[in-house]
Amino acid sequence: MNQPFDFTDRRVLVTGSTLGIGRAAAEAFLALGARVAINGRTAESVARALHDMGGGPRLVAAPGDLSVTRERAQTIARAIADLGGLDVLVNNAGRGDDCLVDDVTEEYWQRMIDLNLKAAFFTAQACVPALRRTRGNIVNVSSVLGLIGGPAGSTVYATTKGAVVQMTRMMSLALAPDGIRVNALCPGWIDTPMIQRDNARAGGDALYKYIAGVVPAGRIGTPGETVGAMLYLAAASSSYTTGAILSTDGGLAAGH
Repeated sequence: MNQPFDFTDRRVLVTGSTLGIGRAAAEAFLALGARVAINGRTAESVARALHDMGGGPRLVAAPGDLSVTRERAQTIARAIADLGGLDVLVNNAGRGDDCLVDDVTEEYWQRMIDLNLKAAFFTAQACVPALRRTRGNIVNVSSVLGLIGGPAGSTVYATTKGAVVQMTRMMSLALAPDGIRVNALCPGWIDTPMIQRDNARAGGDALYKYIAGVVPAGRIGTPGETVGAMLYLAAASSSYTTGAILSTDGGLAAGH
């Protein structure tokens, strides 16, 4: 029997993997023997990540903005070709910008839909032919705010992430006959550059203090604390797991 988290020679594309959760995931897959395609919106950010991760033949550069149709198609095709196929897609790229309901514009709404939902769906769609050949799997990165309520400014972000949860369930049903598993990871408050930016805007560590007060674990999580769940969902040893929604949130969803 294979080791539970043995990814030797598996081909993995992690979108949004130059920083934060995506970067931690890419490093974990690499450490476990995988060939990993690193994606970010610019060639410069991807080059920095590859350098910081030590380079080498098992790392592939896949720069491109996945919210832009032509750029997405080219990026995914190139990544799959350079990897020599695809076994795992980690659909992680996305972002959240706080905006109160009264301040939401159609432009802001569309930007969040494009980044967090449209890009995730069409990235998965583009990877399906390669995943059919390997009976591979998809891990969609949603958010605990796709499951429960949150701060008022996260209304649109939470809406997009809730849609990713339902997209995961529906895709798992649609692709099960092809042997493709589709699951979702719902991180809670994780200490990523996005959270660090928001904390700096709030001033005086106000956001970190808020998080410590609402999360049962009493603290913010680290990107590395999402990795075990992601590896489980992607591993061959979880071959009977599809359509699952797994939270790594310090107990936040349980409290709701």
